[in-house]
Amino acid sequence: MTPITEVEGRRLTLSNLDKVLYPATGTTKGELLHHYARTAAPLLAHLAGRPVSFLRYPDGAQGQAFFTKNPPPGTPDWVKSVEVPRSARRGEDRGRQVVVDGLASLMWAANLVVEFHTPQWLAVAPAVADRLVFDLDPGAPATVGDCCRVALWLRERLTGDGLDAYAKTSGAKGLHLLIAVAPTPSADVSAYAKKLAREAEGALPSLVVHRMRRDLRPGKVFVDHSQNSAAKTTATPYTVRARTEPTVSAPVTWDEVAACAEGGAPLRFVLDDMPGRLEAYGDLMAPLFGQGHPPLPGRPPDAGAAR
Repeated sequence: MTPITEVEGRRLTLSNLDKVLYPATGTTKGELLHHYARTAAPLLAHLAGRPVSFLRYPDGAQGQAFFTKNPPPGTPDWVKSVEVPRSARRGEDRGRQVVVDGLASLMWAANLVVEFHTPQWLAVAPAVADRLVFDLDPGAPATVGDCCRVALWLRERLTGDGLDAYAKTSGAKGLHLLIAVAPTPSADVSAYAKKLAREAEGALPSLVVHRMRRDLRPGKVFVDHSQNSAAKTTATPYTVRARTEPTVSAPVTWDEVAACAEGGAPLRFVLDDMPGRLEAYGDLMAPLFGQGHPPLPGRPPDAGAAR
């Protein structure tokens, strides 16, 4: 029998809860849904107001995965969706995307077996970023420890510009840095991120590459600045990834980053690690929320707000 449960007054059909999604660990779909339920408070805060893209892997991490921005077939009419420009430029090729705005829609989406991905802008202001992101991706034999060394350099550089960086594991091989900024056109944020990525390569030439070319990346950390493009998305904090094991894109402390950079334990967390981390630290990325974040260098505080 397919379980039916009620969440926030909505009846949800939760299917195949015993299905193994991660053969390496035996993790089931029911355990995945339990993770999303117990991390709902911080995850919903990071999803709030942002159009969601889904990476779906309904047959498990080793099965076929596909990325979609459109509301999936059969989306209930009570699940919120918003109209957004597909190019994230106003007035061009508009479509609809889901906005996960509560526990009921979170569990509906989780039942589809998804990773959650969001842009750096809110649905009410397409292409006006309130976050800046760097994706630090190690090219073998570089490791997450090398990513941590680059992250520490970027943190110091950003601090010099009055910006505070917060780190999380990508849930894959590398590290993500997120920085809250005053509302700024995505094109300007992209230009600033690219500038810092090039500076990182200049300062750490044996360790960093800022271009995506595969032949440049072995043994180095690719500082991917491209996810600041209005059309791009990044794995949302606390999402589970479709990897061999149920790894999570988990916020980490700068002490943990520094320890990893010095050869300590690699930063890697699975869904069972998250309750203890949330109890110990709360949401390490909570400072990203709210108002009054600093502008990018050279921009007045309200430069993007009129958009």
